[in-house]
Amino acid sequence: MKIHSFKVTPNLPENMKFLEELSNNMWFAWNWPAIMLFLKIDENLWQQSQRMPKWLMASVSQKRLEELSKDEDFIANLKYVETLYRNYQNKKDTWFNGIKGEGKENFLTAYFSMEYGIGEGLPIYSGGLGMLAGDHIKSSSDLGLPLIGVGLFYQKGYVRQVLNKDGWQGEEYPENDWAHMSVEPVLKADGNHLTVDIPLGRETVKAMLWRVPVGRTSLYLLDTNLPENAPQHRTITEQLYGGDRENRIKQEIVLGVGGVKALKALGMKPTVFHINEGHSAFLLCERIIETMQEKGISFEQAREIVWATSVFTTHTPVIAGNEHFDFNLVKKFMEPYVLQLGIGWDAFLDLGKETPQSPMFCMTVFALKLSAYLNGVARLHGKVSRAMWHNIWPGLNENEIPITHITNGIHAASWVSHEHADLYQKYVLRSETEINNFDHGIWNRVDNIPDEELWQVHMGRKEKLINYARQKIVQQARRIASSPIVSKSIMNMLKGDVLTIGFARRFATYKRATLLFRDINRLAEIVNNPARPVQFIFAGKAHPADTAGKEFIKQIYNIMQDPRFKGKIVFVEDYNMNLARYMVQGVDVWLNNPIRPLEASGTSGMKAALNGALALSVLDGWWEEVGPCDFSWSIIGAQSYKSDAERDDVESQALYNLIEQEVAPTYYDRGENKLPVKWLKMMKKSIKTIVPHFNTDRMVQEYYSKFYTKAHYYGGILKTDGKTAQVAAWRKNIADSWPRVSITDETGSIDHTILVGETLKFKARVTLGALTPQEVVVQLQLGLRSLGGSFESYKDEVMTFVRKDGDVYIYEAEVKPERSGRQDYAMRILPFNKDIPHPFTPIYVRWEI
Repeated sequence: MKIHSFKVTPNLPENMKFLEELSNNMWFAWNWPAIMLFLKIDENLWQQSQRMPKWLMASVSQKRLEELSKDEDFIANLKYVETLYRNYQNKKDTWFNGIKGEGKENFLTAYFSMEYGIGEGLPIYSGGLGMLAGDHIKSSSDLGLPLIGVGLFYQKGYVRQVLNKDGWQGEEYPENDWAHMSVEPVLKADGNHLTVDIPLGRETVKAMLWRVPVGRTSLYLLDTNLPENAPQHRTITEQLYGGDRENRIKQEIVLGVGGVKALKALGMKPTVFHINEGHSAFLLCERIIETMQEKGISFEQAREIVWATSVFTTHTPVIAGNEHFDFNLVKKFMEPYVLQLGIGWDAFLDLGKETPQSPMFCMTVFALKLSAYLNGVARLHGKVSRAMWHNIWPGLNENEIPITHITNGIHAASWVSHEHADLYQKYVLRSETEINNFDHGIWNRVDNIPDEELWQVHMGRKEKLINYARQKIVQQARRIASSPIVSKSIMNMLKGDVLTIGFARRFATYKRATLLFRDINRLAEIVNNPARPVQFIFAGKAHPADTAGKEFIKQIYNIMQDPRFKGKIVFVEDYNMNLARYMVQGVDVWLNNPIRPLEASGTSGMKAALNGALALSVLDGWWEEVGPCDFSWSIIGAQSYKSDAERDDVESQALYNLIEQEVAPTYYDRGENKLPVKWLKMMKKSIKTIVPHFNTDRMVQEYYSKFYTKAHYYGGILKTDGKTAQVAAWRKNIADSWPRVSITDETGSIDHTILVGETLKFKARVTLGALTPQEVVVQLQLGLRSLGGSFESYKDEVMTFVRKDGDVYIYEAEVKPERSGRQDYAMRILPFNKDIPHPFTPIYVRWEI
């Protein structure tokens, strides 16, 4: 049977035409007045729509629209929202426009990610990576930063979690209703869909482009579900992280290579490319090929431009979590690109191998080797990443590995409750019109919020969370055909006056969702303490293939049935953005207990803190930059353990002790007015400490200052006539001459007493082969040698070329020690070229032997 389609759009009254534009821009998703507007059209339909305004507008009756067109209050609200929207879109004094100095001309960053959490009505996300990418896009829009997103257009959203009567996770994959989402096809001038052709081995797949307006910017999505594609190619973009390994590599080629081709087809010329996790790293191939073809230059020259203009953010602190592919699979689909690169198959594979003996092609390694700007997503994660990938930079001290960190943040307007936002507007922001003013001085005004009002708002959100959790659990009970008595009892579970601790995240085993249940009898005492009871709300999905994660969910589900915990420990199924919002806005305490240091960053705790919740967390990810502190609690264990069991025993006992001896007593300590005065003081200090720093406005500004502006600058230099040829020739000269480069310390022994501030003179003899002093930098490194023999520097001194002695160059340096105690030093030579971002990729370093 052949089915034909046509589209019918709402016949909006003239004074309501703006609703169509509003429905098509995801700006509504982080602006409460806009959401309230849709709620007023029809609250029941809005709840059913899963925050898809186009679905709402298609479902509401024409009669209702006519009624609203005559409702003065509604039209006044509509005009107010339109004013907010127009002011936002037309704002000239954005952060980016306010940046002083030159070098911003034609600046544009292309941001690539496998998933995006923009809003519930656009389900192309699965977890923290997507939430971070969505918040990155939204803050870029708020800041006026020229940035566009690139992703995939999935026919099915990520897995919907369905628990059976035994608590075992099942999965459903609902079709995305694209006709009613805030997305539009990209059309050519002739009205036809814009498509790009992407080689996949010996075949070619065609991808169509869709655009999602996100405030002032756009997210472009590639879709292979086209009639002209073969069946096996139509399903490439069917499902986020779906299919086998072959489909996975196809997805990543479509995202990376297809994304670059799409931007070119759109006429866009990004000056910076940001790779968010390794999935899209094949874009580096396509960029090199395009640069070779456009400029008629070699691979070596084109690589310089691409390397200097590429940013790579890694999110995964364990090797196994990084994307690896079998060599034969890579060859099957990437051979056409390798032929165009002209470097040979072995040389291409080397770009994806951590060491020459590596048995798999790693997308993270590929991105690390071909991107100049590299970062982890928290301070601790940066350190972990430098240790993880040390093999790529042999000869460098670990602290010098060129992977820095930019700590993640959250888009505050997307995660703050409207009640908290109103409170902040009244007492903190005052004349400010947006929640995203993160001046520390302004947020110190949190102290001005009356305790009664802050507690009233908090308890109101807590009540909403409890009611929502009950409704979700009732729906689950009805689905598995529980008796009406069970459904009725559910409506009595959880209590508003009980200390409520929330735990919600992906159920990966390292996040230890079941650590709380290590000593079930002690937990029962804590939960049922007659004077200080505690209740817990859990939520989260396990990856469909993660049996161990599913076992964790089942364990919690079974504990819920224990009479000691019934109605006091609950698991709410199908964790998504909506449930996450209820939880971070309503719990008293946010629990986070991963195995340190396996949590790269984490952002859910930031969202909870924005809404006044206190933290109970292991010192991992972003929390390592905050705790221990006097406004929340840190779960502290030993530096190392004999076994995993010992670690979990120790840290679970630490968790129980904190809840029993500190968290609960503080919560239930009430003053004369029955307010938890100390708790409220902690809430205020948490808000004013965390909110101004752990937000995506700060994060995006940091990406710009540390990476984007430099990539834009060096890209401009390298694209000038002849510059890449000069740099490539310098690279070749370095490679050819390096075997003959050496350095010898001629300082002599320093055996007399040295006083702090006294001048010390150092001397080195250097041989450079065919190189000149202008092509290298000679360094004296001050540092400390560990007992194991490794050396960690804390200061670099550039040594000065003073004279030539035959074929040897003499270098000297003067240093005034600034600290006492034993100090060590080493001498080395590095390549130097002012036209590249840094000299560490590829690595050439010559230490004194």
